[in-house]
Amino acid sequence: QVQLVESGGGLVQAGGSLRLSCAASGRTFSDYALGWFRQAPGKVREFVAAISRSGRSTYYQASVKGRFTISRDNAKNTAVLQMNRLKPEETAVYYCAAQRTSGDVTLTREYDYWGQGTQVTVSS
Repeated sequence: QVQLVESGGGLVQAGGSLRLSCAASGRTFSDYALGWFRQAPGKVREFVAAISRSGRSTYYQASVKGRFTISRDNAKNTAVLQMNRLKPEETAVYYCAAQRTSGDVTLTREYDYWGQGTQVTVSS
């Protein structure tokens, strides 16, 4: 079992920045790839970014590339999503997820554990 807790969400103006954190407990953190997803009201949950177990490989949705940065610290059991130049359409609940097997990191069904989410609201 892995428990994930997100934090760092809030209200920000368009063009602003937020830093989301994901704190993990339970099994060995470095055994899991980590992903960030988001879900806006009435929409499906979508992939935002992911990072490999070692942290050497990162993956991004095309629309966030160059603005968002995912990182992890395996010694501290934490992952971070730095979000810059935020847009109103990126208002959503953001979720951290952990993947035990080597599946497609962009698919929700490939993840084994999920946090409860943190709300991000971007005002125009």
